[in-house]
Amino acid sequence: MKKVLSIIGARPQFIKHQPLKKALLEHFEEKTVHTGQHYDSNMSEIFFKEMNIAKPEFNLNIGSGSHAYQTAEMMKTLESILCDENPDVVIIYGDTNSTLAGALTSAKMQIKIAHIEAGMRSFNRDMPEEINRIIADRLSQFNFAPSLNALNNLKKEGMTGVLTGDIMYDAFKHFSNLSINNMNENCTIDINDDFILLTLHRAYNTTPDNIKLILSRLNNLNKRIVFPIHPRTRAVMNDNAIERDYSNIEFTEPLGYRDMLLCLKNCSYVITDSGGLQKEAYYAGKKCVTIRSETEWTETIEHGANILCPLGECEIDQFISNSKPDFNEIYGSGNAASIIVKTLLESL
Repeated sequence: MKKVLSIIGARPQFIKHQPLKKALLEHFEEKTVHTGQHYDSNMSEIFFKEMNIAKPEFNLNIGSGSHAYQTAEMMKTLESILCDENPDVVIIYGDTNSTLAGALTSAKMQIKIAHIEAGMRSFNRDMPEEINRIIADRLSQFNFAPSLNALNNLKKEGMTGVLTGDIMYDAFKHFSNLSINNMNENCTIDINDDFILLTLHRAYNTTPDNIKLILSRLNNLNKRIVFPIHPRTRAVMNDNAIERDYSNIEFTEPLGYRDMLLCLKNCSYVITDSGGLQKEAYYAGKKCVTIRSETEWTETIEHGANILCPLGECEIDQFISNSKPDFNEIYGSGNAASIIVKTLLESL
């Protein structure tokens, strides 16, 4: 039986990993490495518990640090694991430092790489995620594209890929079909009262000056905003100013996957700088305001469901009132995992 080693480390990767791991185990020996890039229990452990993901065989416990530090520390330990395990293929997801470390280490050891979510481009190389995507695609033998735009980006850059649809849609469809009626007991969000769902975590949005500017502009919408706050974002904010300065914003701890889905289903619309939540909003039939000057998920804008709003400076109310989104299955039918496994079976 062929062996697969999966590398994960951040919230979106845990979500993507769940349906693929389940499908892989039907045909492959599979082991998982958790780099520890997201190490806060609300950003990591809760996802494994709620999504019923088996405990990773390896946990690197890297934690926080600069991009160079994180990547280097991951590579040093991954080299030893790859040497001992000798997998037939290494699976990497998305665009994080965990993705980059997995790609570089595997390539130098001449181990085949499968990149899930290949071909995505924001065309902004000031973003570290863009650099990670480009390098991962270049080094991978299997590039699995979540959309036609992503597949065309690969072709334009002289690469080939396989159109799978987005694997996050696999997870979304599965967990949305489960009975999710109540928040976790530790979560106090009132989902029955009208609210906007907000997340912010990008480094350029969470400097002390920019986060204050963004929150002030959003607070001026004079609408209830629920904000599960990322640990990085909380670290740069003055807790004493939160209640005083942003009376329309409810700050909560990070949410697990099921609580986030429940908020997504019940909110009026989404404001975010997260790539994953842009897609999840689209799946849920919710309009999205993206606090960025670009997005890799261009299809959501083309279909009228998303607008770019750098630093929160745009006509949000006008977009929400006037846009008429076309919510189609632009990211596949929710069977990306089976397509990926079938391709690997045929090729390996």
